Amino acid sequence: MENYIDDKKFSPLADRMRPQTIEEFIGQEHIINKNSPLYKAIKNKRVGSSIFYGPPGTGKTTLASIIASSCDGIFKKLNAISSGVNDAKLIIKEARANLALFNKQTYLLLDECHRWNKAQSDSLLEAIEDGSIVLIGSTTENPFTSMTRAIVSRCFVYEFKPLTNKDVIEAISRALIDKEKGYGNLNIKISKENMNLIASCVGGDIRRSLNVLEYCVNTKYNNQQIEIDSETIKSIVQNFKLSIEEDQYYDILSAYCKSIRGSDADSAIFYANKLIDSGIDPLILSRRLIAHASEDIGMADSNALLLACLAHYSIEKLGLPEGNIPLTHAIIYCCEANKSNSVIENEKEFVPLTDFEKQEEPQEEYNLDSFIPDKEPYNFPSESEEKSYDEENQEYNLDNLVEEAVEQNDEEGLDALIERVSPTNNAKEEYNLDNLIDDSTEDNIENNT
Repeated sequence: MENYIDDKKFSPLADRMRPQTIEEFIGQEHIINKNSPLYKAIKNKRVGSSIFYGPPGTGKTTLASIIASSCDGIFKKLNAISSGVNDAKLIIKEARANLALFNKQTYLLLDECHRWNKAQSDSLLEAIEDGSIVLIGSTTENPFTSMTRAIVSRCFVYEFKPLTNKDVIEAISRALIDKEKGYGNLNIKISKENMNLIASCVGGDIRRSLNVLEYCVNTKYNNQQIEIDSETIKSIVQNFKLSIEEDQYYDILSAYCKSIRGSDADSAIFYANKLIDSGIDPLILSRRLIAHASEDIGMADSNALLLACLAHYSIEKLGLPEGNIPLTHAIIYCCEANKSNSVIENEKEFVPLTDFEKQEEPQEEYNLDSFIPDKEPYNFPSESEEKSYDEENQEYNLDNLVEEAVEQNDEEGLDALIERVSPTNNAKEEYNLDNLIDDSTEDNIENNT
């Protein structure tokens, strides 16, 4: 009977140590701090429908549970993988009854909400619109690309970022001290270096760090002292990653970018693999590569941008280690490609039209007329070529050639010209040499007069 009374006895450490109040919440200071709108909304018990997205183990489900408990609401949970429209309809029906009878809102936590299709997502629209339920969605995917626009437009979207080593160490310390839910009653010995080692291995995932700690305690468990050393941690975390500090991370990432810009393929590959071995998300490297393909290579070799985008897609779909092969392929290509900064230079020179609308008197350097070319943007012939025979259209510039024939008093040449262009009597009469000479003489007399 003890197992049924204490339902948390055999729960994982990560579940037992889940924060219950907003004050216990760890990390995500950019959205949870005393001056943030979300923090104030939770304190005032006025939280609207929201979507939390980010990496696993960063507090999305925990914060949703805190919101439901802090706002004195009814908390319902669904997993988008194992639920559908019927489950949503039952919760909406129950939520409307609770709102009418007890004046309590229902907070629906929809885990992995990006898994629902359009029909399933649309089943919640009316209930969210009239306030019958407050949707708290959590997902590891970007909702702007993986969810329907109708749902996203009705929710506030908050991005959760990977937690720092400091946040992970704080969670481990709480688990070691807490006597009720953690290991405070056990004699556990672990150094700060080994706690930092665990934090470096999990990539900002608190759930995973507590799972590693729990596994270490289970393998070393005895009635006396439990000592957790680095070898035990490394054997449990099989994909052990090298540890680098935050300053080192930015230095190595900068060296990676400069190696691409400097056409040093060996160095770029070295720094990329060092970052990957340190636990850095390889998508960060592929995103930087896409930016460099346009910024540093640009129009000199447009295929570099295509290859960088394909490398990013490959990493996203294949993961590591297979995705590292197309990433290396793209890095080598971008390093060996010709370089040109024409794209970024033209971007800097571009002036939006709204800037002109705001100016009462546009300055001369921003005169709109200067952007209109004098001629069509093609290859134009020179002045001598314009007077010559056009091979494509098979015709002459008649007026110029007639003037030359009149000046030279060349009657035979004029007759031949008229016969070739328009061998009709009307054309001959129109361009008769005597008439042209008489006309020219009359014009001169009038001008002199």
